[in-house]
Amino acid sequence: MSEPIRPIILPPVQDSEQEARWLQVSLHQWLDQEFIPEPVNQKIAQQASQVYLRQRLEGESDLGALVVAILTEMKGFDFSQSFFSEFAVANAVSDLILESLGVDHCCGQS
Repeated sequence: MSEPIRPIILPPVQDSEQEARWLQVSLHQWLDQEFIPEPVNQKIAQQASQVYLRQRLEGESDLGALVVAILTEMKGFDFSQSFFSEFAVANAVSDLILESLGVDHCCGQS
């Protein structure tokens, strides 16, 4: 029988504003590099980082729950001027956070 996937728990928040700024800058860079730089990419990164910040301030540390929150809240974002969707953004956030923790986002190994 297969084992359930263990949750990835983020370390306690040291500086929530700094975490959110890092995520916003990193995500914006990723969005610009993935296709072409677009003005909407900054808005996408800002919105996703605000969701992340709010969730972390509310005590959320489970990466899966953070990704679901970003996915859910980004559904209300107007992606009509973008190549991206809420799914691409939530997955990119997950990959960026895993990379920052030193976890291989492809296979889940340190």
